[in-house]
Amino acid sequence: MQTRSERTREALIRATAELIADGRPADAGLVNICRRAGVSRGALYHHFSSTAALAAAVHEQARGRLEEIVDVAFSGAAVDAPERFCLALTEALGSDKIVRAGMELAPDGSAGPPRLRDHLMSLLRDRVAAAHEAAGGRHGASPGDLADLAVVMAAGIETLGRSDPAWWDGDTSRRLWGLIRPSFSQADGGHRRVP
Repeated sequence: MQTRSERTREALIRATAELIADGRPADAGLVNICRRAGVSRGALYHHFSSTAALAAAVHEQARGRLEEIVDVAFSGAAVDAPERFCLALTEALGSDKIVRAGMELAPDGSAGPPRLRDHLMSLLRDRVAAAHEAAGGRHGASPGDLADLAVVMAAGIETLGRSDPAWWDGDTSRRLWGLIRPSFSQADGGHRRVP
């Protein structure tokens, strides 16, 4: 069972994430956060030295969740990993406001670069290239080209979903992956594995 202090801290993180996810980082000001969390300013400052430190806590939680998504996606067959990643990412973006907010934040809690989104896309590119290179990069596109394609797909869905959440629907991601899947299958010798 959580203590009152732990519940307050989590309420502050959740409120900050909701404000950023439903708007923009600038919406997560002191008054808005306290009002949304139902706490006093003193309670905020008891747990965090500033609203930037609070936003950094959102970034930290989101980063942990996203790195877990990457690890799970790349624990299976390399050819299917980018698709598994994008499906899990779209689900997280559609349902998890901490993930959605964290994508917009830098480690220090600011909206400036490098944002978590930038880190995630770099990590995705590295993992796709390494996985396809380890598979021998047979036939078709190079591992670097496939990695770029996976990043474009993930970044596009993430960005487009901010103005139209229908892009974060799993069916949309599956449909698009159906179009580009042959490029990844050819790179793995034409072997399609079902996740």
